[in-house]
Amino acid sequence: MAKTPPRPFTVIARQQLTPHMLRLTLGGEGMRDFPADQPSAHIKLVFPTEGEARDRMRTYTVRDQRDDQIDVDFVLHDDSGPAASWAAEAQPGDEILVAGPGPVKRLPEDADWNLLVGDMTSLPAISANLERLPAHAVGHVIIEVASDADRQTLDLPEGIALDYRINPHPGSDSDLLLNAVRALDWPAGKPGIWVACEFSAMRKLRRHLIDDRGVDKRAMYISSYWKLGSNEDGHRVVKQEDAVSDAESA
Repeated sequence: MAKTPPRPFTVIARQQLTPHMLRLTLGGEGMRDFPADQPSAHIKLVFPTEGEARDRMRTYTVRDQRDDQIDVDFVLHDDSGPAASWAAEAQPGDEILVAGPGPVKRLPEDADWNLLVGDMTSLPAISANLERLPAHAVGHVIIEVASDADRQTLDLPEGIALDYRINPHPGSDSDLLLNAVRALDWPAGKPGIWVACEFSAMRKLRRHLIDDRGVDKRAMYISSYWKLGSNEDGHRVVKQEDAVSDAESA
C-alpha cells in the first residue's frame, strides 16, 4: 500500500446495483493527487477509532475512475463489517478517508486465453480487468453470487464466456468455484489467470491449478479477499501464514 497519508474523499452519489451490491461514487479533495488509471487497484477505507492504537482499515477495489471521481462497490449482507455498514448508510456529502491505492493486479497482455474466477468481493476487480481486454480476447469468467438477482451485465469481449454460480450463503461451499473450473475444457496456449475469492476456496483452486492443470503459480494472480468467520485483521494473519507455508512447499 502506498505510504501517502490517507486522502479525504466525499460521497458524490450512491447506486444500488443489485440486492447485495452497492456503488458509492467518491470525489472531492482526495482526487487532486490520486494517481490516474487505477481501476482494479485496492484502496483502504480508514475509520479512526478513539482509544485504539491504530485506525481501523478495510480493503476495497477501485471499480472505475474518471478525472474527478472513483467508484467503489460494496457487498452488503446481514453481518456486514464497519466499511459495508458505513456504506449502507452513506449519503452524498458524507466524508471518508481513503489510503492507497496499492499495486494494480491485472491480466497479462500476452495471454492466448483468459480465466477469471471470483465471488462478489472480487467482482469489481474482475469487471475492471474485463474492460481492458482486447475485442479478440477469449476465455472464461466464473463468478459466485448470492442470488440470481445479483448477476451483473458485464462489458466483455464476445469470445469470453460468462458463468454465474449461485450460492445464497457466501463462503459455505468452498468447492463451488473449484468444481466449475474442473469442468472446463482447458484450451491450448498460454493462459492469463486471475483468481480472488474466499480463503478456503482460493486454496483449493490454487492446488488444482498448480497440481492438476500444471500452471506455474508465478504466472498467475491468485489471492483470498476474505475468510469465512474472520474479520479483515484475522484474515490478514491467516493469509500471511498461508503465504509462508505455500513458499516452503514450493
